[in-house]
Amino acid sequence: MALQWQESSNGVDWAALSALYRATPMGEKTEADLATAFGNSRYGCFVYDDGRLVGAGRALADGIDCSYICDVAVHPSHQGRGIGKDIVARLVERSRGHKKIILYAVPGTEPFYRKLGFKRMATAMAIFKDQAQAVERGLVDET
Repeated sequence: MALQWQESSNGVDWAALSALYRATPMGEKTEADLATAFGNSRYGCFVYDDGRLVGAGRALADGIDCSYICDVAVHPSHQGRGIGKDIVARLVERSRGHKKIILYAVPGTEPFYRKLGFKRMATAMAIFKDQAQAVERGLVDET
């Protein structure tokens, strides 16, 4: 498996990225929303296998205090090969120098991220556009 890695969002097929997220627990993300989100992120990572997009992730960062890694996904056909670990490692490396690196994970994936050095935060809180759906998906509790 000769993977190609790309950090720039130049030339990314947003439809392919949207399809990648639909194939994973990340769910529906529109092409326009992805172009905006990755365009506004300081760091991005795209992984291709023979020209096919099989992995991606991004980090929002301010250059000094906080880098927030999110939207890490690997196509189910390529999971278990270390691609997700490598995406996170590259984003962590790019984020070095920030006082904190925060990662947002889909429920159930926490053990994977613990192996990469992340710890659960006791004080993280969120307001979601659809709070009821966030509760239903296990992203937040009602308390």
